[in-house]
Amino acid sequence: MEDEHQDCKNFRVMTHGNLTKFIFVRKFDTCDSQDYVIEEGTTHIVYSIGDGPLFSINGLNISATSHNGMQRTQLLKNFEPIIQKGNEPLVHHIEVFHCVADPEEKIPLYSGPCTATNRPQATQVCKKVIAAWAMGATPFTYPREAGLPIGGLDFNRFVMLEVHYNNQNMKDDWVDSSGVRVHVTDELRENDAAVLELGLEYIDKMAIPPRQKVFTLSGYCITECTGISLPPEGIVIFGSQLHTHLTGVRVFTKHIRDGKELKEVNRDNHYSTHFQEIRMLKERTILLPGDALITTCWYNTEDRTNITVGGFAISDEMCVNYIYYYPKSNLEVCKSSISDSNLINYFKLMNELENQPTSPKLGITDNYNSIEWNPIRVRILDELYHQSPIYMQCNQSSGARYPGDWSRVPLTKISHHLPIPKRDCP
Repeated sequence: MEDEHQDCKNFRVMTHGNLTKFIFVRKFDTCDSQDYVIEEGTTHIVYSIGDGPLFSINGLNISATSHNGMQRTQLLKNFEPIIQKGNEPLVHHIEVFHCVADPEEKIPLYSGPCTATNRPQATQVCKKVIAAWAMGATPFTYPREAGLPIGGLDFNRFVMLEVHYNNQNMKDDWVDSSGVRVHVTDELRENDAAVLELGLEYIDKMAIPPRQKVFTLSGYCITECTGISLPPEGIVIFGSQLHTHLTGVRVFTKHIRDGKELKEVNRDNHYSTHFQEIRMLKERTILLPGDALITTCWYNTEDRTNITVGGFAISDEMCVNYIYYYPKSNLEVCKSSISDSNLINYFKLMNELENQPTSPKLGITDNYNSIEWNPIRVRILDELYHQSPIYMQCNQSSGARYPGDWSRVPLTKISHHLPIPKRDCP
């Protein structure tokens, strides 16, 4: 569709050998409903190159031009992955975990699936994230005042590399040697940094109905968890990596203190699972003990015919924000899911009031799949997620949970919402 108003000005083209630069000027927000708002987060750039000058768009077929495509980037920008050449479509994301154990303890060597029954139990201490990468991410550099501590007298020398693959064609002859290159310095920085996981648990208790233009899920890091785990002076969040799978289209994390919503930690309104950078935040967040964080993901399942559940597979979904911060605390995971009892009651309600074949004998995924989804049942599920108590993962770096009853915790309430930013439009 032709744009009714041209908001791009001062076009210039410069060519030097095989390199062509195309330059123009445009406001970030043109206030034109047909234009893309350039804001923090991902920008999708669509381009097409043809032969000779273009005098009219009448009859123009962009798909027939000699060169066209789409590039994702972060225009308003302020460890390094080593992906084996040719395996870019295969490698979905990578995490490196430190094995938090006695420095003299030897962790058994293991190579295989994370959930295999023959995985040595001793490797379960390898849970502290020290590096993370996902599709589209570029090398990440820590700020001058902080660095990830590696080594020392009390540091166990074992780490675990976890690679998630997306082998859509089920090729059985694909061999991969991808990994992560870590650059270290012997000059100790002022603060020890760490990584904290926010969002939803990687399990099927949270689900997205089919044929939805927008369906939202939220994961909570609650007051009770930060209150028991963070240092009195709080922590400084300087980086963030948002993460979903194929149906995610928007992700953001809200910051709550005493019921008042403060400036968001990070937001990407044009999120793409194929462009998951670790982004250095322009404005850092001070997270104090007792503060809460809510990570919300928007999903689009218009092309799916049945439920999408949470899980590790690329066809499943996730909602995660890996935040990079200092000084290092012992809090490793602050994530949630709906309480077990409320989900059981929901499946019971579907059977008794909606005549759906849900049953206590079925597993969670099977119960979701047994429901014939219509607008009313979708709305009931949405209200369930936004009103029910939650089950919390408030976990230490060793994998142990902080003391407390985390099985049925009230949702974080916001009494004072952050005003919606005003657009500078006439």
